[in-house]
Amino acid sequence: MIFGAILAGGVGSRMKMSDMPKQFLLLGYKPIVIHTLEKFLLNTRMDKVYVGVHPDWLDYMEDLIEKYIVFRKEDIVCVAGGGDRNSTIMNIVDAIEAEFGENEDDYIITHDSVRPFVTARILDENIECVIKYNACDTVIPATDTIVEAKDNIIISDIPERKYMYQGQTPQSFKIGLLKKLFRELSEEEKGILTDACKICLMRGVPVHLVEGEVSNLKITTVTDYKIAQALIGGVLSD
Repeated sequence: MIFGAILAGGVGSRMKMSDMPKQFLLLGYKPIVIHTLEKFLLNTRMDKVYVGVHPDWLDYMEDLIEKYIVFRKEDIVCVAGGGDRNSTIMNIVDAIEAEFGENEDDYIITHDSVRPFVTARILDENIECVIKYNACDTVIPATDTIVEAKDNIIISDIPERKYMYQGQTPQSFKIGLLKKLFRELSEEEKGILTDACKICLMRGVPVHLVEGEVSNLKITTVTDYKIAQALIGGVLSD
């Protein structure tokens, strides 16, 4: 089976324009997370879509689903998020296995709730790629030169740009593999993880690339929010 996993557990500390987590802000006439969820529900290959939400906002998320979602509502499950991104993913995995058991051919398509412009092509190619290779990441080629400064003061390296990519989501995995690798990590290793694909890299498991889109932006800052409103034709109030 194929499961969507929308990661909406953050509190939006970098947005600084609302007391509400950024995934719940209106984009046009619907909350950002609803746009994202609808994209997943439109993909008929996904058997169920899980939404990992901060425990304080679970009821609110369920109310949004009731208000805005008009199709496949029965295929949505809200799950309490964990303390970080990967803990939220593992909470979703636990919820999947509690309902469906542990199955060899189950896959999870994880995605930022604040990337509402993910395309049908990106989702389809993630599904094809993860079934073939067990792990994949959505990326776009870096257009700017990447400069590394390990001390944050002096340049330590300038990698060749043709080998550099900017990571997006979805990131997709065979569930059994991801669960096994995550359980093998030490608490120290878990503490430095900011990206699910790094779980694979830390254990030497190859992660294949899926081509993303520049428009598949992550709404992190106020500027991102204004760009997203322009893309959708919405109006951003002062």
